[in-house]
Amino acid sequence: MNLTIDKPVYGGDSLGRAEEAGKAIFVPFTLPGEIVDATINEEKRTYAKAELDAVLTPSPSRVVPACAHFGVCGGCHYQHADYAAQLTMKQQILRETLTRAGVSIPSEIAVLASNNPWAYRNRIRMALTQSAELAYRGRRSHELVPIRECPIAAPILFETAQRAAQFFQRNPAPAAISEMELFTNPDQSQLLLTLFTESATEPATSWLDELHSVLPSQTTGLRLQVADNALNATILATQGHSSLTYEAANFPYRVDHGAFFQINRWMIDDFAALVVKGAQGSLAWDLYAGVGLFARQLAACCGEVVAVESAPASLAALQENLAGVKAGGFASTTLDFLRRNREQREARPDLIILDPPRAGLGDQVTHLLNAIHAPEMVYVSCDPTTLARDLRQLTQERYRIESITLADMFPQTFHVETVVRLRRA
Repeated sequence: MNLTIDKPVYGGDSLGRAEEAGKAIFVPFTLPGEIVDATINEEKRTYAKAELDAVLTPSPSRVVPACAHFGVCGGCHYQHADYAAQLTMKQQILRETLTRAGVSIPSEIAVLASNNPWAYRNRIRMALTQSAELAYRGRRSHELVPIRECPIAAPILFETAQRAAQFFQRNPAPAAISEMELFTNPDQSQLLLTLFTESATEPATSWLDELHSVLPSQTTGLRLQVADNALNATILATQGHSSLTYEAANFPYRVDHGAFFQINRWMIDDFAALVVKGAQGSLAWDLYAGVGLFARQLAACCGEVVAVESAPASLAALQENLAGVKAGGFASTTLDFLRRNREQREARPDLIILDPPRAGLGDQVTHLLNAIHAPEMVYVSCDPTTLARDLRQLTQERYRIESITLADMFPQTFHVETVVRLRRA
């Protein structure tokens, strides 16, 4: 059927309507204002999903995708739109998501855009097919899609992945490698490679030396671990360094294998400056602190900083990155930390930085934050849906939103990073 595309929706699709359908139809790879031909492939009572067959009237913002795998690979969603249109769509999605949740927002949503929407990723995770070809997961499926390029990744990452795959094609590993994760610093001078195996049996690892010898010289550390996604990873073998040095926001951060760090190597400096802008006071908390990106910056403008992190992969680096300043890293979940603080009635912070995972804060954390009622909070979110849920709870009780900034840390994808500054009402 022919559809007129109305607006973008979170997740990569756009919403179209046709009189004969009588319901909303979600179509990928389309842009607002376009008229397209699409075929419904999944129908529900109130909506349907369709596949794009042809663009009959294209948007002026439509461009030719830069990657040959776009549309099949599940990694990118917006390569068919120019960068200005991507930002506009994300603003629209963010505004509508917050408004629908009943959140009172400022009239303006500011944008922190990337100077380069390509080659920005400092980390990628790739699968290996049974024939040791590099692959990503397919769109809307878990099927493996063989990949020959990845233009959103730092070039050293894909080059290293290719060399590793070629090695495994020639030398099948005793550990049966299923995936690999690669992480580099901004100038691509250091790289960590983590190999994942489905086997928990410790294999012979003499082949790691040979693998290391064929990789780029920037590969400073290798690790072999069980692919069970457990918080405490089962490490089978290591070689070289366990961490790299990541220069960001005028500080050399230590970042270990598997530790969380912001993904966009072009934008981290500006992003960190945005989050801590105007920070002051005698006490600041950095909750979900990772390796201390924000906590270290806060130490320059606040009397004391408390950084809270639960992931074992980040804790040692967090402590080292906070050495020499009046800041401390604590091994705890945010929920447990807030409960303990309330029970012991410790000092109230002047500022709280929140950077939770995609699941957001949740009811218990937002309730405790409202009870602590710090004068200022900055909420860093990577999911507008959970952000909207949490902001509804925070603004109904204690806080008002002072500003919202869309930080485009994930160009070419539907992912939305948001920085919300809240003041106690």
